[in-house]
Amino acid sequence: MGTDTVRAGSADEAADRRREQRGWYFYDWACSVYSTSVLTVFLGPYLTSVAKNAADPDGYVHPLGVPVRAGSFFAYSVSLSVIVAVLVMPLVGAAADRSGRKKPLLAAAAYTGAAATTGMLFLGGDRYLLGGVLLVVANAAAAVGTMLYNSYLPQIAPPEERDAVSSKGWAFGYAAGALVLVANLVLYTGHDSFGLSESAAVRICLASAGLWWGAFALIPLRRLRDRRSPEEGPKEATAPGFRQLAATVRGMRRHPLTLAFLLAYLVYNDGIQTVISQASIYGSEELGLGQSTLIAAVLLVQVLAVAGALALGRIARVYGAKRTILGSLVAWAVVLGAGYFLPAGAPVWFFVLASGIGLVLGGSQALSRSLFSHLVPPGKEAEYFSAYEMSDRGMSWLGPLLFGITYQVTGSYRDAIISLVAFFVIGFALLARVPVRRAISDAGNPVPERI
Repeated sequence: MGTDTVRAGSADEAADRRREQRGWYFYDWACSVYSTSVLTVFLGPYLTSVAKNAADPDGYVHPLGVPVRAGSFFAYSVSLSVIVAVLVMPLVGAAADRSGRKKPLLAAAAYTGAAATTGMLFLGGDRYLLGGVLLVVANAAAAVGTMLYNSYLPQIAPPEERDAVSSKGWAFGYAAGALVLVANLVLYTGHDSFGLSESAAVRICLASAGLWWGAFALIPLRRLRDRRSPEEGPKEATAPGFRQLAATVRGMRRHPLTLAFLLAYLVYNDGIQTVISQASIYGSEELGLGQSTLIAAVLLVQVLAVAGALALGRIARVYGAKRTILGSLVAWAVVLGAGYFLPAGAPVWFFVLASGIGLVLGGSQALSRSLFSHLVPPGKEAEYFSAYEMSDRGMSWLGPLLFGITYQVTGSYRDAIISLVAFFVIGFALLARVPVRRAISDAGNPVPERI
């Protein structure tokens, strides 16, 4: 009887875990549409065109009196949003760990971002400053929300399940992005038949991402549950801004191998995030491709990323997550090198490039997340994932800044895109030096059979 009770309890626990995992997947389903439709496809070219409408005869806009080339305004806005996220994420991460109440904070981040994204419906004419403000708020909120969402992974999945659970989460996100992009493509290409101008169609596509984000965020907020931190200690007030960031980094120095992995991830993921946010600018401004072509290319990336995330998750079971990530970084460098030589006005080759990105995009990100989850000391999930998210979106200001400066200096988006190869080469070298099995053990976690 006692054995039956234990088995029943284990079965109930497994069922509860599966239910919570399914709810967790839906946050990726909710917020990835922002990354895809807004940040990757529509907002870069559209905000650039709005900035050009407001530019002086020399092609410059003057936010707060600072001369900025209109073509660089979007990249600089992304960089500013990241700096805001860097200030906020350590505060939220420490508060989440100390209180054990992540869900209210996740809800606040999700609905702040969703509201700012929905507000892009009113972006038009020469209102580039409004677009910049909404981008900063939405992108910072997305970073904070994703940090909290990621910090649930070590709590809802045992070590042997994390690669698969993380990969499924990314697959859900890319599937949602693909679904909404199909609707975007129908609306954008057929805007005349819907009685809409091209600008109105773009603004509706932007705003719909915010509505989608807010609606589907309800599912994880209902299914995820808060957990008290196992760590005992004083619940002192969270230090402001960079002081809390410094405190988090000082704490991480007790786990130098975790910090070494984070440094490698900071570098190579800066390249990934910059490609995501600037690819549409490269396609429209340098290659002369139309918005419909860009949407179709990103849709192709989304579809292939679902398969790529799941496939690389399976490859990791055989070769380990670290080796699989290293292989994906080689592929990223090759794809960007090929992108430099793409001929203008040739959508077929742009689709080939998009296919290569799609196959490695989801897997490299999903496996990085699951690998890092093994390196986090128990009870420090949100605080450590705040540092991780700074590396994901939080510290990804250097790539857009380098991209924007390279264009401002050379006037060539080809030079800007090839400069990003350095992030993958350096990131590969840093990651190859991290002994991940020892890092997991030093963090106080069980070491999986294959990692």
